[in-house]
Amino acid sequence: MYYFYFPEPPYFLMIASLLAGLACGLAFQETLKQKVLEWSKNRSTRTLAEMQGSQLQLPFLGMSVGVCVFLAAGLEIFGFPSWLSYGISLSLTLFISLLIWSQLRNVLSQLERGGSKALELDAWQ
Repeated sequence: MYYFYFPEPPYFLMIASLLAGLACGLAFQETLKQKVLEWSKNRSTRTLAEMQGSQLQLPFLGMSVGVCVFLAAGLEIFGFPSWLSYGISLSLTLFISLLIWSQLRNVLSQLERGGSKALELDAWQ
């Protein structure tokens, strides 16, 4: 009689990656707030150009890795093989992360060109 071995679903990995992604997301938020506040005080373009440096990229990378592992663990819970679940979650996470980073770059350049008034959607001119 042959039995198939199904490993324990990665519940711990799912919860740990969710918490890691949330922690890195909070660090990303606070770093971005601090950099924008610093830029608004002195209005130099050098500070805004530095915003895309390692101080902002490292929490963003941690958040992306946490989301990727969370998605992969969620797919593994539903019975997908590990190689397929990590392949799907890695491609999805890379695509979404690149879109978010490019949008952040566009918003920062708009902020640099027009100040905070450039981001107001309610102001009609």
